[in-house]
Amino acid sequence: MLGFLIRLLPFWVREPLLIAIGSVLGIRIMYLAVTDHDLVAAGLGVVFLVFTAIRVHGVIRALRARRNPSPAASGDGAVADGVAPAQPQATSQTQTQTQTQTQVQAAPGARPGPGAPKKDHNAWGQAVAALAIFGALGAALWLAPRFAPSGDNTPQPASCPEETHEELPKPFKKKPKPVTGDELCKAVNRPYLAELLGTPGEKATTASSSNNTGPLTDGKVAVPETEVGFDTYTVNVSATYNDLSIDQYVKLMKFGNESDVKTLKVRGRSAVLSSDHTMKLEINLGGDGGSGGPVQQGPLARTLSVALDHDDRGGYCEITVWSESGALPNDSALLGIAEKVLPEIPERTGR
Repeated sequence: MLGFLIRLLPFWVREPLLIAIGSVLGIRIMYLAVTDHDLVAAGLGVVFLVFTAIRVHGVIRALRARRNPSPAASGDGAVADGVAPAQPQATSQTQTQTQTQTQVQAAPGARPGPGAPKKDHNAWGQAVAALAIFGALGAALWLAPRFAPSGDNTPQPASCPEETHEELPKPFKKKPKPVTGDELCKAVNRPYLAELLGTPGEKATTASSSNNTGPLTDGKVAVPETEVGFDTYTVNVSATYNDLSIDQYVKLMKFGNESDVKTLKVRGRSAVLSSDHTMKLEINLGGDGGSGGPVQQGPLARTLSVALDHDDRGGYCEITVWSESGALPNDSALLGIAEKVLPEIPERTGR
């Protein structure tokens, strides 16, 4: 269809158009072939340039033909040898007829006779206009990649799940309202997190949140949670709205397996640092019944627990970091995360 439309164009529009398109495409393809070292693209560029050269040669021949038209036939209007001149008495009649024809041809609106020359179209104007239009289009195509935004195939950091309109468990409707998992995720999953962990070049690969309730509490204790994973570390942040104070929590640690326990203050609140191993559970989804192995001891994790209020009247926020390799960041990383996250959690008031 496009080729049919191009063939309908006049010669002095069609040929400059094809020359402009062939030149732009040929030069552009050759440029890409040189920069990418692509032999196939180089061959295609040569084809376009040869096609353009043939068209240029045809236009040059047409211009030469217009400048040097071939001589007209010599027999038109000439007196043949051996023909006697017209009789004298017919001369005056012939002159009268000639004057009449001249006046009719000169009259405004009169149609030219068969021998009148056709009006010469402005071929140069058509050629220049076509070259200007399609030259501008070719320049736009050439410069478009430089100004268009370059495609970035770098993976984007994982974002927090979109908030759902599902009804929250009853503990999340108490006054003052506990923080939700979505709000925790937005407070944790920020660019500063990788920097605080000592891996500024990494981006979050996973991000999740939940609005759970504490086990063995008959669904009466809100425990919102979020987890953000990187290539090196995984960060888990949760808030537990129970009546257990940090002071009581430290006493319970003496009966557990926590190690490297250290009490401190964070933003004026009671806090404790501790270490414990995570649990590793393997599930076999094969065809032998889907049995799994026993629960194993996972890598060591470091946890910072901070009271939800300055008076330590119950409830705490826990920030836990671990890695598959077992390596742990400095405690300053957990303290830095707490400094960023705690302002996002409303302080728990008296109950």
